[in-house]
Amino acid sequence: MANKPILHYVNGRGRMETIRWLLAAAGVEFEEKFFETKEQLQKLQKTELFFQQVPMVEIDGMKLVQTRAILHYIAEKYNLLGKDLKERVLTIMYSEGIMDLMELIIICPFLKGEEQITRLTEITNKAKNRYFPAFEKVFKSHGQNFLVSNQLSMADVQLFEVILMVEEKVPDALSGFPSLQAFKTRMSNLPTIKKFLASGSKRKPMPDAKYMEEVIKIFF
Repeated sequence: MANKPILHYVNGRGRMETIRWLLAAAGVEFEEKFFETKEQLQKLQKTELFFQQVPMVEIDGMKLVQTRAILHYIAEKYNLLGKDLKERVLTIMYSEGIMDLMELIIICPFLKGEEQITRLTEITNKAKNRYFPAFEKVFKSHGQNFLVSNQLSMADVQLFEVILMVEEKVPDALSGFPSLQAFKTRMSNLPTIKKFLASGSKRKPMPDAKYMEEVIKIFF
């Protein structure tokens, strides 16, 4: 039996969470090795990390860094990147747009006061006026269950994840987007996704003050 992928990161969401989501959606069990101190991170930087950055995933005898490279490898390995060149580029194009929105959300907890309020407004406006309308249009244009070729892809997993992320901050974010509401329901009922959403899974909770304090202590 092949070894399980090993994920190296802090015990929280950050840039590792979408990797967790993709592995979970593919039905792949994985292990996690958390570092909890600056010294543990620095040791990893000196001995393992190619660019001295995390996330890092050990998989198939490789130690991969760079989030997008990791995602693309997992997606290709588990048939979540499309069947041909056109499907691949559409999947990646959708994925890149989703990750732009994710970046706004990931950084938000680190901001304070007015800066955080401004960022929340930006997230709301871009989700409702740029990204969600674009994906609503995709579903309406082809009437299929998934974004590309009516087959689950990396982009579907990321879109579902970012919908949940936005709704944590803007509960009515999908108001006016019936196709995305239906998509959310379909994704929620996929067996591997349902398992990852269940209590006790390796899905990480929203960042809280304690987590933010730990991250700042380790990385800054």
